[in-house]
Amino acid sequence: AMVMIHLLFLHQTGSNNPLGLNSDSDKIPFHPYFSFKDLIGFIMMTMLLVFLTIISPYFLGDPDNFIPANPLVTPPHIQPEWYFLFAYAILRSIPNKLGGVIALVMSIAILFILPILHNSKSQGLQFYPINQIMFWYMVIIICLLTWIGARPVEDPYILTGQILTTLMLLIIISLILEFQKFEM
Repeated sequence: AMVMIHLLFLHQTGSNNPLGLNSDSDKIPFHPYFSFKDLIGFIMMTMLLVFLTIISPYFLGDPDNFIPANPLVTPPHIQPEWYFLFAYAILRSIPNKLGGVIALVMSIAILFILPILHNSKSQGLQFYPINQIMFWYMVIIICLLTWIGARPVEDPYILTGQILTTLMLLIIISLILEFQKFEM
C-alpha cells in the first residue's frame, strides 16, 4: 500500500533533485522504463525468496525455535526480533516505564517530524555538513543500540544503553533546534 501511495505522489508532483531546481526536460516517462525495471527486480527478489524457502527453509530462522517448549521454565534471555532491538534497548535503558515509552515514541516520531521541519529549497545533505555528521552519528548509535538490545540485562550493557539513549535523544533535540535556527 505504501509503495502505491509513493507512486501516486511521484506521479502527481514528480521527482526533484537535491538542488531544488525544476528539471522537467531531463525526465523520462515512468512506464515502460521504470515499470519493466521494477518488474525485473520484483521477479529476482521473488526467485531469491523461493530459492531460500525450497533449499534452506530454516536459514533465516531463530535457533531458539528448535528448543523444546517447557512451560515450567522461563528462557534466560527474552528478546524481540532484530528490527525492534534498538527500541527494546531504549525501553530497557530508562528505569521509569512512562519515561521509557516517551523516549521510545520520541525516537520513532523524529523520523516523521524531521522531514516536516525541513523547509529549505536544497534537499540534499551535501549542503549541510553538520547534518551529515549527525546523520552518521545517529546510524552508529542505532546500530550500537541494536547490539545492546541483543545483550543480556547486565552491568556494562545497561550503562552503555543509557549513554547511547541519552546521546540519541540529544542529537534529536539538536537537530530540531538546528532546523528551527535555519527557519529564522
